[in-house]
Amino acid sequence: MSAHANAAPVIIRRKKIIKGGGHHGGAWKVAYADFVTAMMAFFMLMWLLNATTEQQRKGLADYFSPTIPINRISGGGSGALGGETIFSEMTLPKSGTGASANRAAAEDKARGSTGSDPSAEERLAEDQAFESLDAMLQGFGGESQVLENALKHINTRITDEGLVIEVFSIDGLPIFEGNTETPTQVLKDLAILISGMSKTVTNPIAVGGHVRAQPLVLIDNPVWSLSQTRATQMRVLLEDRGIGAKRIERVTGHADREPINRDPMALRNDRLEIILLRDTS
Repeated sequence: MSAHANAAPVIIRRKKIIKGGGHHGGAWKVAYADFVTAMMAFFMLMWLLNATTEQQRKGLADYFSPTIPINRISGGGSGALGGETIFSEMTLPKSGTGASANRAAAEDKARGSTGSDPSAEERLAEDQAFESLDAMLQGFGGESQVLENALKHINTRITDEGLVIEVFSIDGLPIFEGNTETPTQVLKDLAILISGMSKTVTNPIAVGGHVRAQPLVLIDNPVWSLSQTRATQMRVLLEDRGIGAKRIERVTGHADREPINRDPMALRNDRLEIILLRDTS
C-alpha cells in the first residue's frame, strides 16, 4: 500500500504531428499555372500581331484606347467628348469615323482586294492615295498656328464616292457670316488648305452645301437657295486659288435635308462637303 502511494505519477504527452506537402506546400503549382497562362497569352498576342493587317491592328488599338474621336471632335461640352460617348449617334459621324441611323455609311463592305479582281486592286490603290492626301492636308495645317486652328473645322472620310472633306461651323467660329453666303476668314483659310492639297492630284471635284433648319414660321424658307449659293461660293474660292474650272464636276445644295446633328437647327449642320471623286475612266 505504502509502496504504491510513494510511486511517481505517469504523465502521458500526446504530440500532434502535421504532415506538410514539401517545403512550400502546393503554392508553387498556382504560380506555375499563372506563368504558363501568361506565356500562352503572350504567344497568342505575337501570333495575332503577325497575322493581322495594319488597319486591323489600328482598329484594335482604337477600341482599347479611343483617342481619335477625342482629338477629332471640336468644341462643345465641358468633357472630352462633350457629354457624348464615343459610340453615340453624334460622336461617330462628327469625328468622321462612323455613320448615324439617319445617314448610313456610303459603303457597307470592307475596303480591300479580294482575289485577283483588278477593280478591287484599283480601289485599294485609290484608297491609299486618298489616305496620303488626308495626311498631306493635316501636314499643311501644321505650317502655321492659323492653319492649325482652321483644321478644327475639318473632318475627312473615304467613301464609295471618293475622299470627302467636310468643312463645318463650330460655336463662335462659323464658316459663313450669319445666314448669308459671305465666307468668313476661317473658310478662306480652309480654301487655301484644300486647294493646295487638291492641286497635287487631277481627280474631279464635287461641292455640296448643307445648312441648318430655319424656324417653321418663316414664310419664305431660304434653305434651298442658301445651301446652293454657299456651295457656289466655295467653288469660287477654290477656283480663285488655282483649281481649274473644268475639274468641278458638280455644285449642289442639299438644304437642311441631311442634318448631322440631332437638333436640325444646330450650328454644326452648317457645312460644306468638298469631294475628290474617284476616277471612273
